[in-house]
Parts: sequence; C-alpha cells; structure tokens
Amino acid sequence: MNFKQVLKTIALILPVAFFAIGFPQSANAITAQLTKAPNVPEALNRSRATNVVINFEAKEYVGDLAEGKKYHFWSFGGSVPGPMARVRVGDTVEFHLSNPKSNTQPHNIDIHAVNGPGGGAAVNTVAPGETKVFTFKALNPGLYIYHCAAGAIVDHISNGMYGLFLVEPAFALPKVDKEFYVFQSEFFTDGDKGVTGFDINKGLAEHPDHVVFNGKAGALMGDNVLKVKAGDNVRIYFGNIGPNAISSFHIIGEIFDKVYLEGALNGTVNSNVQTTLVPSAGAVVVDMKMDVPGAYTLVDHSIFRVAKGAIGQIVVEGPDNPKVFRAGK
Repeated sequence: MNFKQVLKTIALILPVAFFAIGFPQSANAITAQLTKAPNVPEALNRSRATNVVINFEAKEYVGDLAEGKKYHFWSFGGSVPGPMARVRVGDTVEFHLSNPKSNTQPHNIDIHAVNGPGGGAAVNTVAPGETKVFTFKALNPGLYIYHCAAGAIVDHISNGMYGLFLVEPAFALPKVDKEFYVFQSEFFTDGDKGVTGFDINKGLAEHPDHVVFNGKAGALMGDNVLKVKAGDNVRIYFGNIGPNAISSFHIIGEIFDKVYLEGALNGTVNSNVQTTLVPSAGAVVVDMKMDVPGAYTLVDHSIFRVAKGAIGQIVVEGPDNPKVFRAGK
C-alpha cells in the first residue's frame, strides 16, 4: 500500500473511530468563565474546538426587585439573570447542575443551544441535594437563551431562572471595545408589602407588575449605568425571556450599526436599525459606535413598559464631536 492509499484509508477510518469513541473525557477540559450581567466572558480567541466544563448551581433567595419591594427569586448562581457562558462552535460541553439542600424545589436547565431532548432538561432534573451531569456538542453558533423547565415551567421561568449562552462561530466576530450582557424579563407579584412571590393569575392574564432589565428596576441606572468612551465600538448581547411579551429593544439617540437577527451569528446581519424585535425566549446581538458623549437610554419601546422598569442607560464620556452633533447652529 502506497502513501496515498494509506491516507485514503485513514480518512475513511477516522469518522468511524470518532463515532465509536464518542464524547471526549473531561480530563483535558477547560473550565468555562461565567460572568454576571452586565459583564460578558472574555472572547475565546482560539481557532479550534475543545472540551469545556460548565458548573451551574440553582439558588433560591430573597432579593430586591424594585425600590421597597423584595421578591423570592429562584435563580442560577444567585443572580437574575443567571451567569453568561461562552463556548465555541464544535466544543464538547460537560454541563454540571447542582441543587443545594437548602433549596425547596427541584430544578433543571433547558439550554436552547443543545441538540437533544429538552435541551438537556430531560436528563438533568435535580432534587435538593443532588448534582447531575450531561454532555453535548455545540453544533450551531449563535446567542441562545437558557432557562429552567422543571415542574410547571412557568413558575421557574417567572421567578428568575434564565440567562444567555453564547456559542461563538468558527470565525471571530469583529472586535469591539466594550461588550455588555443585558436581559429583559417580566415579574408577576402577589403583593406590594413584605417579600412577594409569583402570582399565576397575573401571568395567565399577561399583566406583569414589573418589566425590568437585568433582574430588577434600576439595575442599569444611577451608579449602575454602563460606561464607555466616545468613539468606542460597543456590542450588546440582549436576551428576552418574556415569559409573554416581545421586546421592542431600542437605544434612544443611537442607531444599531449591525443587528445579528435573532442571535444568529452566521445568518442575516441588518445594518442601520432603529429598533429590533426580540421574541419571548429569544436573543439578539447589536453593534454600534458611540460617536458623541452623553447619556443614551435603553428601553423597550413598547413604551408603557418603561414605567414598569424597562429602562437603563449607557453613559458615553469624552470630548464633544460637533461634526456629528451639536446644540444650536
């Protein structure tokens, strides 16, 4: 057998061998960086797929929903939204979900980036005190929602169990100066005093008391505004869990230079977009250059939702740019 014939034989054997071996073991895996909103994991900057371990923990806790109002949240990682994860297309992901004994409910996770039953939820429901593991291959690049799908599903989602999962494409996205993680959600509360919880009847009627960015009213206001410099290219990874409403995501005073529609990173990219629709359990990636200093307001332009909390700000610092914008003549 000559050299060319050997190569042909290897080429035929390799796919069969890979299928027989299955998913690689986690011994050579890297642990994924996880970040809480509005922070984004660092760009991966690698040209090859690898094995990645991701560790999530369900956590039930009482926290602030709005001024003077506390809520009994269910969450991933003790924050609403949950942590953002970032992998590369082709990566093999070993996902660990734990549920501490201190929790009262069983939980699981449905990751929309997963090709498999329930997005993984069919095999990872954990009772308090349990940990379960499942493994999947990230086949499709894009920005994906994840959420809990245990029990009646609606209460787990409505109480705060959701977040963003980014699968980078094989080619690198254009570099930007700043990246942010922003997530919209609705809350249906059963009272105005003390610690409130989920009101199923308000959910069924689709009448939320609060529509917020990053888990609470004011999460992106005051001391928590997003800060960039004039001239910065900014990317926002934006998710909307609903659980009912479509978001009309808009930034007052800015135009999206690029919109990766529905979070698809190798699909249609629109340019010069004023407002983009983000469906319930959907996501979008938007890029823009901040040309002029000042305060820019993030809203759901279904404008009455601003009064319910769907508002934030990007503050741009730097010198004036009168060629683009100035007061007076």
